[in-house]
Amino acid sequence: MTMKNTLTIVAAVAAAMFAQASFAQASAPASRAEVKAETKTLEKTGKLTPAGEAAPKAAMTGEKSTETRAERKAKTKMAAKDGKLTPAGETAPKADAPATGPKTDRATRKAETKAAEKAGKLTPAGEAAEPKK
Repeated sequence: MTMKNTLTIVAAVAAAMFAQASFAQASAPASRAEVKAETKTLEKTGKLTPAGEAAPKAAMTGEKSTETRAERKAKTKMAAKDGKLTPAGETAPKADAPATGPKTDRATRKAETKAAEKAGKLTPAGEAAEPKK
């Protein structure tokens, strides 16, 4: 009975893969020349997505910047110092997530653990009430 189920599953997966491949080929351009022409057209119109970016570039507005180059560089250096720059290849800035680390420093934790050990409040290794999930 298990062999019959296994063969049925293998046949279904194979059929799905072949169907997907045929649909992908049906929608793809016919030749390499067409692909090259399409890419050149996208490049000329500025709609080609840069390498490493998930979203296409925003349309150029044609407006000139009111800041000098030195002002822009200074602003970028300040943003880098504050950690507000988006890493290369990422599309959205980092979320301001709360810190997940400990609220106390290492020396304080060590002192608390030593005090608990002296008071006999530590659970011996392997004797926890319930294992952590």
